[in-house]
Amino acid sequence: MGWQALVESTVTGLGYELVELERSARGLLRVFIDKLPNDPGGEFITVDDCEKVTRQLQYLLEVEGVPYERLEVSSPGLDRPLHKQADYLRFAGQDVDITLKVPFQNRKKFRGVLEAEGDNWRLVFNDGKQDQALSFSIEEVREARLVPVVDFKGRRRNKPEAPADAPSANAQEDGGQVSS
Repeated sequence: MGWQALVESTVTGLGYELVELERSARGLLRVFIDKLPNDPGGEFITVDDCEKVTRQLQYLLEVEGVPYERLEVSSPGLDRPLHKQADYLRFAGQDVDITLKVPFQNRKKFRGVLEAEGDNWRLVFNDGKQDQALSFSIEEVREARLVPVVDFKGRRRNKPEAPADAPSANAQEDGGQVSS
């Protein structure tokens, strides 16, 4: 069994999905992990998840004699790549960016909603005038990634408007007097 297969079996054995594995010429080994679909432990990879996988992989790589200078274990990020049929199934209905290997109507890059279409896939997008659909197979795709969704709603403070004569948020604690 090659070292890549050992890394994958270790990651999956710990209850994670191996998304990508990269090795650079300078000895850097990058491992991108994700939660399994419907994981009760939460939706996102945490620092604790990365530490757990890192400790196990360091031991594995040492025992197997796999040379590396530095090991990085992280989440695949907000723009997670889609490689396998299972990835496409998992993220159907979401916005994705795809880059085709061969241009279709003079373009290779498309952004839209991913939909299953029998054994193939379909991307529903708007060309600026109307909605269109592009049917494709995974073999025709050079790269596919989720469109990052950044939601800051959790950081907003939805406070009701204070009456004009109410003390401001800068009021001092000693009697609530507002300093000018």
